[in-house]
Amino acid sequence: QGSALTWWNSHMRAVGQDVAYAMTWVALKRMITSKYYPRGEIQKLESEFWNLKVKGLDLSNYNHRFQELALMCGRMFPEEAEKVERYIGGLPDMIHGSVTASKPQSIQESIEFATEMMDKKMLTHVERQAEHKRKLDDTSRNNQHQQQPFKRNNVARAYTAGPGDKKPYGGIKPLCPKCNYHHDGPCT
Repeated sequence: QGSALTWWNSHMRAVGQDVAYAMTWVALKRMITSKYYPRGEIQKLESEFWNLKVKGLDLSNYNHRFQELALMCGRMFPEEAEKVERYIGGLPDMIHGSVTASKPQSIQESIEFATEMMDKKMLTHVERQAEHKRKLDDTSRNNQHQQQPFKRNNVARAYTAGPGDKKPYGGIKPLCPKCNYHHDGPCT
């Protein structure tokens, strides 16, 4: 930015203020492009522009970069319809067909419609996830209610059936000193 201002000021001194300010936008753009964007750089940008696609669901960055490249690589798609076609070509499959079917006449229309469609898809996706989570929570709650008594029984059994825990004998049969069991009559 600083070097461009220096270049502009020196250009103005060389040709005069009246001539510099009378220059058309196209002529100024051509001068700036030749000064700051060598042909090799322009070719890299054109290649990026041609292959530009939405990454993941990040439509905002795609829109921003598309518009930057469209300004710098204007000669690639001189007609608005060609730019629209290129823009739609980089959209994800989930909205590509809808945007194409809307038949946008300008880049701005394309961007607005694509953004609206992406927002709807994202909202639908979030709602589906919430519904799925709700169903999982309900299923989990129902399973807990059904399994709770069973779990309690297992826990109770685990405590009562421990290997070292013996209950004292509560019956009326005498303890046999020979076998150490309670029974009537002689030990066999």
